Amino acid sequence: MNGIAIAVSRSKEHAFSKSNQKSIRLLVGLGVEEDAHMGAKVKHRSRVAADPTQPNLRQVHLIQTELHDELQAAGFSISAGQMGENITTRGIDLLGLPTGTRLHIGNTAVIELTGLRNPCAQLDRFQPGLMAAVLGRDEQGKLIRKAGVMGIVAVGGEVRPGDPIQIELPPEPHQPLDRV
Repeated sequence: MNGIAIAVSRSKEHAFSKSNQKSIRLLVGLGVEEDAHMGAKVKHRSRVAADPTQPNLRQVHLIQTELHDELQAAGFSISAGQMGENITTRGIDLLGLPTGTRLHIGNTAVIELTGLRNPCAQLDRFQPGLMAAVLGRDEQGKLIRKAGVMGIVAVGGEVRPGDPIQIELPPEPHQPLDRV
């Protein structure tokens, strides 16, 4: 199961959406260069308010473009970067990957998945009803978070639209992604 980077995005400011770029640079242990969420310690405002000394497990945000397709079919106007993701992918079931999966992107970059993005009320401020649209329930009633996955930069490098993504699963037993 391999995929492709469809778009790469960043924002120097704490804004909901991020601007698409020709490339982004991933920095080991920090995240996306010139992105507001870059750093070894938490940068998401709610996390900083709770404990600014926590490690930043949300350095890079990835969303599969298949979610955009689903949301567009439901009547939402969504494109790459608008939900705050740094890398928009195609061809990978990001949500189905286990914790610790390594995504090799382009020539050198490697992102290690740490967990699921927990959707927040900013989604509804962007487009009413969007938060409910990225949440679901499985057959057992367990909450499904579809707003993407988070990771840390294990190996730095440039990432561009069109770069291939190869998946390296962690050793078994696999642990499902949970919110971070």
